[in-house]
Amino acid sequence: ATPALARFGSPALCEEFLTPAIEGRMVSCIGVSEPSAGSDVAAIRTTARRDGDDYIINGSKLWITNSLQADWMCVLANTSEGAAHKNKSLIIVPMNSPGITRAKKIRKVGMMSSDTGLIHFDDVRVPQRNRIGEEGMGFIYQMQQFQDERLWAAGNAVQMLSNCIAQTIEYTRERQIFGRSVLDQQVVHFKLAELQTEVESLRGLTYMALEKYLDGQDVTQWASMAKLKAGRLLREVPDACMQYWGGMGYTWENPVSRLWRDGRLTSIGGGADEVMLGIISKTMHILPRS
Repeated sequence: ATPALARFGSPALCEEFLTPAIEGRMVSCIGVSEPSAGSDVAAIRTTARRDGDDYIINGSKLWITNSLQADWMCVLANTSEGAAHKNKSLIIVPMNSPGITRAKKIRKVGMMSSDTGLIHFDDVRVPQRNRIGEEGMGFIYQMQQFQDERLWAAGNAVQMLSNCIAQTIEYTRERQIFGRSVLDQQVVHFKLAELQTEVESLRGLTYMALEKYLDGQDVTQWASMAKLKAGRLLREVPDACMQYWGGMGYTWENPVSRLWRDGRLTSIGGGADEVMLGIISKTMHILPRS
């Protein structure tokens, strides 16, 4: 929710919302996905219509992380008619505004410590000064903001995957089977070596993308590749490691089983694997011509 605000928000807007979010005094969330629009961001239906110096917001947002506890939401809404990529704006909406209903806390397979909600907006009045940047540029701003989210997802995955392998090595070194440690079985230590190699490949890709990002380069392709690889490894690595824990791996409290549940989100949230593949194909200029 904060990258676009930091890049394009007015000084007053940043002082009111960005600074306290960074300092931990406010919780923010990003409102893009809707009941009828997820991967197809251009298809969102939430509207923000001008009324004097305000916007009147109507619509619903779904799968919104932190929305049950957030102090403000960065809402992507249609602020005009016209082309779907040019009629949207990002607007900061205080979550205590009249007309907002935090309708549902969604039960998920994993990420239990992260609330995810369904939020309704019914004639929610917000001052136009809460708009981030130019009107009609919201889609572009959000596409840029996605790159920050995807880089974070890849970087976060590197450490989680490394922890998963390290914990599995520790357990299998102590666990005995047929008079030897599980780790001594060639099939086990060879597989763990392969998995660590994959994780280090992800680390290298992520670090390269981050260096380009810090250098001010467009990292759309690299961030998409890193997130795609992260999502796939977060399915492969915990699943393989869980096998070596035996019955203990199938318990709710086990850290590997938790990553098995939590990590599945990475291939869906912030842009599904299929969206990443489409972006990568586009940057490689290999998409079919329409």
